[in-house]
Amino acid sequence: MLTEQSSAPIRDARSLGIPKMLLLGLQHMFAMFGATILVPILVNNYFGGEGLSVQVTLICAGVGTLFFHLCSKFKVPAFLGSSFAFLGGFSAVANLNTGIFADMPMGARLPYACGGIVAAGLLYLALALIIKLAGIRKVMRFLPPVVTGPIIICIGLSLAPSAVANASANWFLALTALSVIIVFNIWGKGMFRIIPILLGVVISYAAALVLNACGFTNPDGSAILNFTNVAAASWVGLPPFEWCKFDITAILVMAPIALATMMEHIGDMSAISATVGENFIEDPGLHRTLAGDGLATSFSAMVGGPANTTYGENTGVLELSRVHDPKVIRLAACYAIALSFLPKFAELISSLPSAIIGGVSFMLYGMISAIGVRNVVENQVDFTKSRNLIIAAVILVSGLGFSDGITFTVGTASVTLTGLAAAALAGILLNAVLPGRDAPG
Repeated sequence: MLTEQSSAPIRDARSLGIPKMLLLGLQHMFAMFGATILVPILVNNYFGGEGLSVQVTLICAGVGTLFFHLCSKFKVPAFLGSSFAFLGGFSAVANLNTGIFADMPMGARLPYACGGIVAAGLLYLALALIIKLAGIRKVMRFLPPVVTGPIIICIGLSLAPSAVANASANWFLALTALSVIIVFNIWGKGMFRIIPILLGVVISYAAALVLNACGFTNPDGSAILNFTNVAAASWVGLPPFEWCKFDITAILVMAPIALATMMEHIGDMSAISATVGENFIEDPGLHRTLAGDGLATSFSAMVGGPANTTYGENTGVLELSRVHDPKVIRLAACYAIALSFLPKFAELISSLPSAIIGGVSFMLYGMISAIGVRNVVENQVDFTKSRNLIIAAVILVSGLGFSDGITFTVGTASVTLTGLAAAALAGILLNAVLPGRDAPG
């Protein structure tokens, strides 16, 4: 049985030695990689193969993460990967058929979508300024644990369908990855106990190699591993940057999505704070983390990358590994930057079967929801009070029920508010208007 001391979090990874720190950074990179490269893959489908570049996405994630750490005084152990919230916006821009977009080729539309994301990122700075001027305590009165806890729960549970969908591609590989993670997390000793996700990825990938070599396929008949893109990729190459362009129609499509992602950012900061046991919303301050996230998003879109957002996957790694040092996140960012210049290695990691990503996600996404439950319990939220029950109920149903978001029209363009954003807005509004807001719990 583990002692209390052995399970205590590690806040300075240097105590483990350089080799172990490097492995921890690699584990965080694997955690973010699947979701980060999935965004450009999906966007490419919208734009007929002329969408976002995986290489640009990786370098923007790495540089954005480092910039976020600079803005947050190097205190917050968060990784910034590709945001899924803007997928609806990319799809909308790809399907625009009015004005300058009427006869525009797909590849030429992408820079305008990125220009809209630049504007969205700047909205983060506006909220950061409001928080800075009004004070964090006044703002956080609207975000007590009865609001943030259920939002954190929704963040994890809303990701659950993607974990199941990925795992269903090959349940044997998914369960292999999940089993390895559980075994090393519970019974592992020393370093093996704090890198269970990396071990899960490596061992299940080795199993995939063996199965593929023996001629086995996925249940749908597809190959377990496909190295076609690996063989075709060059060893070294610059990311294909592309400058953004601005058009009011695209801005009206993309910029309002920032309302959703800013609410998700606040939820993620609450989740990371609850995981690490430090209040990052007050120190270094929500205004700093918002500014870092917004500037990273604007920078990424400016050179042809997707919007960035703090990643729940890496929050799950923090909880599982018990290593809370932001330096290991920065190592992961450096790995992502290095991979962006090595197309062949980027494609090799991209060959990781989706089933393995699904198996890993079973653990990570569940951990996020568990953190939300812990946030509610530790802050002693009183659910015998009707107001607290109402707030939590509306947040949970909104966050999980609006799986396709809420779509409305702005001018001639459709804008989709994600379920999580709707849940956050509903929770904040109810907490503000229902009587008894200042009561404890």
